[in-house]
Amino acid sequence: MKIMEQHLIALDLDGTLLTDEKVISEKTKNTVLQAMKQGHIVVIATGRPHRASIDYYHELGLDTPMVNFNGALIHHPKDHRWDAIHSPLGIRTAHKIIHTCQELGVKNILAEVKDDVYLDQYDEEIMSIFQTKNDPITVGRLQSNLKEDPTSILIHPEEEKIQRLRDELDDHASLIDHRKWGAPWHVIEIVRAGMNKAVGLDKIARYFHVPNDRIIAFGDEDNDFEMIDYAGVGVAMGNAINELKDLANHVTHTNEEDGIGAFLDDYLKINKRAI
Repeated sequence: MKIMEQHLIALDLDGTLLTDEKVISEKTKNTVLQAMKQGHIVVIATGRPHRASIDYYHELGLDTPMVNFNGALIHHPKDHRWDAIHSPLGIRTAHKIIHTCQELGVKNILAEVKDDVYLDQYDEEIMSIFQTKNDPITVGRLQSNLKEDPTSILIHPEEEKIQRLRDELDDHASLIDHRKWGAPWHVIEIVRAGMNKAVGLDKIARYFHVPNDRIIAFGDEDNDFEMIDYAGVGVAMGNAINELKDLANHVTHTNEEDGIGAFLDDYLKINKRAI
């Protein structure tokens, strides 16, 4: 039997690896584990911070670098000697953005310095969404409390003001990149300009000496554009936004229908009987 050449498999989390219940299905998990057993390299590439993705990393038994904050943090959770890159926003830029948002009027603003969280106003719902329960969180006026360059800023706007706010943020395009989360959370996520998942994936691919045509990337939202475009095998989920499906090389089933597992089974000829 011909041995399949080693591939690098990059997995987005929400809407991709995870079901709507935020778990990894058994079929997809077994297929990913079998792919790893056959020598393929699996990495997580997410907009989430480290603290909100590390449990899935451990669940899959990974020992690879991870891309967090859409590329603003590229690190190896199990090897602190690995050449990590943290690319935060400058503090002055951050305060300008916060001021712009407050002038327009938003529900809340959250800033993250790696796993340290700063929340402008106390909000149980926001704290549960961003999984801040067990991590350092400082609640209160960001202009006073945020003194370090933040890895990301998350804006929770009034729904009817989203487009106006994004138009305002475009005025800072040379300094920041901003993306909108999918429903139900109409959150706008801001990172330093030039940061995206492809930046992290490129660094990891070079580290493992995997050529572009053997990189498989899965995604569903607008923060996956660059990664899907960069990968030799860009795969959009069945539930992905139409623009990503148009860009991708392949479209698989939805995150509720084991899209990752089905694609890898077929593309890498994963031998299910060996599971």
